[in-house]
Amino acid sequence: MNQFPPEFRDQLNDLMRWRRDVRHFHADKPVSDDLLAEVMEAIRLAPSVGLSEPWRIVSVKSAAARTKALLNFEAANADALKGYSGDRAKIYAGLKLSGMRDAPVQLAVFCDDGTDKGAGLGAGTMPETRRYSVVSAIMNFWLAARAHGLGVGWVSIIDPKQLATDLDVPKDWALVAYLCVGWPVETSLTPELEKVEWEKRDALLACVLER
Repeated sequence: MNQFPPEFRDQLNDLMRWRRDVRHFHADKPVSDDLLAEVMEAIRLAPSVGLSEPWRIVSVKSAAARTKALLNFEAANADALKGYSGDRAKIYAGLKLSGMRDAPVQLAVFCDDGTDKGAGLGAGTMPETRRYSVVSAIMNFWLAARAHGLGVGWVSIIDPKQLATDLDVPKDWALVAYLCVGWPVETSLTPELEKVEWEKRDALLACVLER
């Protein structure tokens, strides 16, 4: 296989370090259709179990659909807050956990669990690998977006079944991610959750076991 030069490897590491979960977007700065299409091409390069390509993407554009998605998040976020108390609750309440009010592009990314593509290869024993494939596609998209200066925010505090109903998608589609995409207000190497001392990264060896 081709080996990339050190300069490329350094830039790749920089890209991964600068990939952040963005919540603050310039609402008045649109993302052109051509740029979005170029970034979305990275999805086609993602690996998928059995070459099933199970990702399905809904571009959430209408005011009605966006309102339903936002109300979904707000209800789920209020419920999540009830699960914390004390300092954790105070920190949680102050976090901006969605860019849905500002992001010019919003994508609901689903996995088609009922796809015939790939003939079930590799998914017979681990059907969840289809959803893992969708996550790989999302990461490709995220890195490509960051390479163009775009920010991406993954909204996971959301009722997936309600969103699927509101967007009227086929019953075999399962929500994997709701993505907010746009031009970030600011960039930082430090995740916001580290800044507010919600959590910190572990050293790699902390998650590596030997048997």
